[in-house]
Amino acid sequence: MALLETHGLTAFYGDFQALFGVDIALNEGETIAVIGANGAGKSTLLRSISGLIRNVPAHIRFDARDIGALTAPDVLQLGIAMVPEGRRLFPSLSVEENLLIGKYGRVGNGAWSLDTIYDLFPVLKDRRHHPGTALSGGQQQMVAIGRGLMSNPRVLLCDELSLGLAPVVVRDIYAAFPKIRATGASIVIIEQDIGQALKVSDRVYCMMEGRVTLTGTPETLSREDIHAAYFGAHGR
Repeated sequence: MALLETHGLTAFYGDFQALFGVDIALNEGETIAVIGANGAGKSTLLRSISGLIRNVPAHIRFDARDIGALTAPDVLQLGIAMVPEGRRLFPSLSVEENLLIGKYGRVGNGAWSLDTIYDLFPVLKDRRHHPGTALSGGQQQMVAIGRGLMSNPRVLLCDELSLGLAPVVVRDIYAAFPKIRATGASIVIIEQDIGQALKVSDRVYCMMEGRVTLTGTPETLSREDIHAAYFGAHGR
C-alpha cells in the first residue's frame, strides 16, 4: 500500500477547475517527480496534498487515512511538509530564526535539527545570523528546504526548487537529496527541468492541463513519450 496517494483528485479556484481526476502514489522511502509546463496543475496538486486547498476526504490518503479535507496545520502534524515555490522566507528573521520556525510544526523527534541542517548545508551555519532574504537565491532555497526538514516530516513536498537558479546551484541543492532520503523521508518533487527530474526520481508523472498524461520510471520513459505528454500532440 502506498504511503501517500490521490484518487480522482479535483481542485478548483472559484469556478475554475485546475485538476481533473488526478491519481498519483508515493511509496515509503521513494522519490517521485511531477513534471509539466506552466499551468499544468503541478503546484495545485501540492497545495491540495498539503491542505492549502481543501478537498473531498477520500481523494487524498496518507498512511491509510483520508486527509483530503484536513487543514494545512493538521496535514503538517501528520508528517507532510512543503517547501513552497519562491522560498517565502520571513525577511525580518535571520537564517536561523527562519529554520526554527519549522520546529513549530514538528511531528516528533527525528534526524533533523539545527546541527544536522547545518551539516547538510554548511554555508547556512556561516550565515545563520544574516537576514534570510539577504542570501543568494540558492542559499535561500537551502533555508526553505531546511525549514521543511525541521519538522522531521515523513513526506517532503518540493515545489519548483530549480526555478530561477543557475544550473550549478541547482546541482548543489539536489546533491543533498541522497542524505535526505537516507533518513527515510519520501519526497515529491515538482519540476519543469525534465533532465533534473529524471536524475533524482524513482518514478515520474507528467501533467498537462490538470491531468496526468504519462507515468513511468526514468529508465522506461523515452524522450519522445515525455515530449508528447508534456506538450500534447500539437507540440510534436
